[in-house]
Amino acid sequence: MPSPVPDRPGLLIRDPFRYSDVTLIIPPLLVPCLQCFDGQQTGLDLKAMLARATRELDNSELAAHLIDTLSNSGFLENEAFARRKDERERAFEAAPKRDAVHGGSAYPNEIDPLRSTLNRYMGGTGQGNVQQAQSDGLVGIAAPHVSPEGGWQSYRAAYNTMSPAYKDRTFVVLGTSHYGQPERFGLTRKPFVTPLGETVVDLALVDSLEQQAAPAIQMEDYCHSVEHSIEFQVLFLQHLYGPQIRLLPILCGPYAHSIYLGGKPENNDDVHRFLGALGELAAREGDRLFWVLGIDMAHIGRRYGDTFTARAGEGAMTEVTARDRGRIDRVAAGDAEGFWNLVQEKRDDLKWCGSSPLYTFLRAVPQARGRLLRYEQWNIDEQSVVSFAGLAFSAW
Repeated sequence: MPSPVPDRPGLLIRDPFRYSDVTLIIPPLLVPCLQCFDGQQTGLDLKAMLARATRELDNSELAAHLIDTLSNSGFLENEAFARRKDERERAFEAAPKRDAVHGGSAYPNEIDPLRSTLNRYMGGTGQGNVQQAQSDGLVGIAAPHVSPEGGWQSYRAAYNTMSPAYKDRTFVVLGTSHYGQPERFGLTRKPFVTPLGETVVDLALVDSLEQQAAPAIQMEDYCHSVEHSIEFQVLFLQHLYGPQIRLLPILCGPYAHSIYLGGKPENNDDVHRFLGALGELAAREGDRLFWVLGIDMAHIGRRYGDTFTARAGEGAMTEVTARDRGRIDRVAAGDAEGFWNLVQEKRDDLKWCGSSPLYTFLRAVPQARGRLLRYEQWNIDEQSVVSFAGLAFSAW
């Protein structure tokens, strides 16, 4: 993304998989040279481009410095990166727990400041004191996964509908997999750990899905180790019901083939099998489950590849509001096909990262009907906007 540091312009590069902990800012003069690292061009091509950029023929030292910096930082696809990647993935697979990775950045890492922050977000509610709870017929909610500080009002709208009666249910958390493989679902047996404590994973349900739909599943998916879409939901659930909530955490990869090539997501045999298995599980377990979706909606502006600056509620974002509302209406009506038809328009130019969890839920729980609690747009930076909402789902 463009560098957010005013006195250090250029291109910021970081690794969302956290194979590398390094953040680089490439100066504007050198940014065009990155296209030389495509596996096809040579060191001579790089030097030729540097010569045109710097007007210096003797640039061997600069070329070597650029190569070494990218390689040592873990940003070149070479043997060093392969070793780094393998080590991180093996370490996650061997770990007994899924540690909180966003504590200290997206939320406080100490328990007292965290409780205070969550109380502020929730309007003073905590375990055993849920306000405006909807206890009859509620089967699930959808909340954002944007930074809680930016989206707390939509988080509150969703989580304030939940009754203390849901404490002993298994929370099926369908989270967006921002980095996962298309048409795949990431599962883990690891308990989630946050500053509030350690959860329990419903292993019987994990085993059931793996047995019925193994080809669609990435077991102990490394994406769980870096993904925030489930971690943030765990925080709010623990705040309401205590640390030892029971989870079935599922990361939903994008339905990319459907969006870009057409057809329904379940035209893919593996997706069809998984949606069928999840639907059978939902029907079998009934009200022993409670569904929680961690989703955001549109991503508009320069941060997300658009050529224009986006401002929440202004200009192009007014049209985005209307289109978002159209999709939300289809979700609320339980119209999976109608919702997906809207997602497929223009190959999802709105870039709804929550579309696959929503579609998965609508197919697994077809009797669910939704109610929009709050819709928001938020400038995640000065040039880019994310939209999100809080929804409640009841059995029809």
